[in-house]
Amino acid sequence: VQLQASGGGLVQAGASLRLSCVASGSTLSSLDMGWFRQAPGKEREFVASFRRGVSNTYYGDSVKGRFTISTDNAKNSVHLQMNSLKPEDTAVYYCASNTRGRIITSSIRNPSAYKDWGQGTQVTVSS
Repeated sequence: VQLQASGGGLVQAGASLRLSCVASGSTLSSLDMGWFRQAPGKEREFVASFRRGVSNTYYGDSVKGRFTISTDNAKNSVHLQMNSLKPEDTAVYYCASNTRGRIITSSIRNPSAYKDWGQGTQVTVSS
């Protein structure tokens, strides 16, 4: 699968952005999907994920209540709606999936559980 993320940009604190990740080469409706982010000098951080079948969503503590992950099977895409953005949300955002199989719940926040990664989209939030 190839993942193409888009929608990043430069916004002021308090604004909203909607990231999109379009897949080719595989059907997202059969995959667990995740969003991660990485700021300069920091480790890759879990943001949100969507588990197929059970349709469960998971969020990182720092984004809970502000970000929402959703899927669009018709467009083979996954989205991340980001509201009330803060300067600390500044990072490169990556979408990820695992075409090698399901991700167990205990690993859903672990980047190493995802084998397929998009190229990332930059989000910059100014204060």
